[in-house]
Amino acid sequence: MSFSRLRVIFPIGLFVALFLDGSLSNVFAGHLFSYPYASVLHLTLLWLVFAVFLDDHDALPVGIWATFVGLVFDWYYTGVFGVYMVGLPLIVYLCRQIKPWLDLNFLTLLMIYIINLTILEAFTYIWYTMGRVISSSLADFAVYTLGPTIAVNLAIFVILYYPMRRLYLSVI
Repeated sequence: MSFSRLRVIFPIGLFVALFLDGSLSNVFAGHLFSYPYASVLHLTLLWLVFAVFLDDHDALPVGIWATFVGLVFDWYYTGVFGVYMVGLPLIVYLCRQIKPWLDLNFLTLLMIYIINLTILEAFTYIWYTMGRVISSSLADFAVYTLGPTIAVNLAIFVILYYPMRRLYLSVI
């Protein structure tokens, strides 16, 4: 297997995204978490989705990295082990399964990202409900958490799409 700069850049970017998820959530907490709304940043998910779809050779061990970063995310941010450690690799697996049938462009990747956000947030909601961490209704979750989360992450996707795409394509 030949050396690729992407094998070095990917894990660094993944941990930067992990760090920024928490840091930006803390800095903008007054805007992201104003009662009753809660917007969750998912820069780590964005980085993983880009890795799956922009790595033409599927040479990166994205699933393994997703599991590891999910464990760190659970340990450091949520305190409920397993949520992101299972959820992030699940998203990577689903993306790898649908990748061969898609024509990669801005709108396709945008829709995939929105679907992945919805799956991950729904997975988190179900996990937390089963574990009795939260007790909100599905309607409250959809209106007060899922909607704002999709809106914020949609804006972040639109802003970061071309710079991240250019970064990935320049290091391949």
